[in-house]
Amino acid sequence: MNRKLRMGMVGGGLGGFIGDVHRKAAQFTGEAEVVAGAFSTNAKRSKQTGKSLYLDPKRIYGSYQEMLAGELALPADQRIDFVSVVTPNNGHYPISKAFLEAGFNVLCEKPLTMNLKQALALRDVVRKSGKVFGLMHNYTGYPMVKQAKAMVAAGTLGQIRKVVVEYSLGWLASPQASKQAVWRVDPNIAGPCGCMGDIGTHSQNLIKYITGMDIEELCADLTSFVPGRQVDDDGSVLLRFKDGAKGAVFCSEVSTGQENNFRIYIYGTEGALEWRQETPEDLFLRSNVEPMRVYRRGWAGVGPEAAAATHLPAGHPEGFLEAFANVYANFLACIKARAKGDSQAGGDFPGIEEGVEEMVFLDCLLKNVKGKAKWTKVPKL
Repeated sequence: MNRKLRMGMVGGGLGGFIGDVHRKAAQFTGEAEVVAGAFSTNAKRSKQTGKSLYLDPKRIYGSYQEMLAGELALPADQRIDFVSVVTPNNGHYPISKAFLEAGFNVLCEKPLTMNLKQALALRDVVRKSGKVFGLMHNYTGYPMVKQAKAMVAAGTLGQIRKVVVEYSLGWLASPQASKQAVWRVDPNIAGPCGCMGDIGTHSQNLIKYITGMDIEELCADLTSFVPGRQVDDDGSVLLRFKDGAKGAVFCSEVSTGQENNFRIYIYGTEGALEWRQETPEDLFLRSNVEPMRVYRRGWAGVGPEAAAATHLPAGHPEGFLEAFANVYANFLACIKARAKGDSQAGGDFPGIEEGVEEMVFLDCLLKNVKGKAKWTKVPKL
């Protein structure tokens, strides 16, 4: 396929944040271009967004159903190649399902669905469709996260004993939430988990991506600190992994003054790693027998996995947008490989299995909090 991939988008209208990030990231490497979209449930706002992107008015739609019908009515060689679903959580399942069943590749924002039942149903749809499905966990796209994954796989840390993740923000500390936050505290739109559905899923995903370890049991404490809030805005989870390692996840969206304090610590018998999202170019390696080492993006000593996700020379900072772009680049490469006949082509990006795993995680959190047992088993579905 010697051309740019045609991208459609559902959600991401003017005034939003994440939609523009997705558009820029998908087009970052020059492998895709936005050609169609249903950018809002408000048809007028959708038209305004499409107009601002200089799209053909005929391909600016008022709803995802209209978009699906409109794209299918076009000749096959003019339709979108994939759709990005960047709506609030309650739109992820029906929109992804509809486009997959119609034969389109899909990249969806996290969390995968509103609940585990939907996640398992969507996995069946993905398998039956044979299309490429990606899940946007952007932190997997950072070069030094990929470096950490490679170092763990190489045995640099020895046997993993403990993993600790903290993700703290302060944006929901008061009842007067911003427009972007309003739907995230509404269980009818966000789902039954608030903070843990929003950032706890990132924590669970990053642990699995870097270490490859499966959670065997968990013990959770979820809290809604703001009066009247129906979903959690803070949570702590103790973890037991199948190989005997232990872990802890601390997530909060009421940590006053914090911006995007996401960090992971991985402790092994021979060494330990630390990565911080707010200073993403550095990966710290510690041990009891040598001075601390700092691996820095773009410098010698960094492996091919990190180098492949690097766009600029050292000293020219890369961050949030580039991480999104790396996820998109691998997703788009998979679509092109499938188009060339490689039906089994995959890639280094989260997909449907990671989505199911995060929904199992959330389901077990709720069961643990509501039940009487101290520990809840985490099944592998």
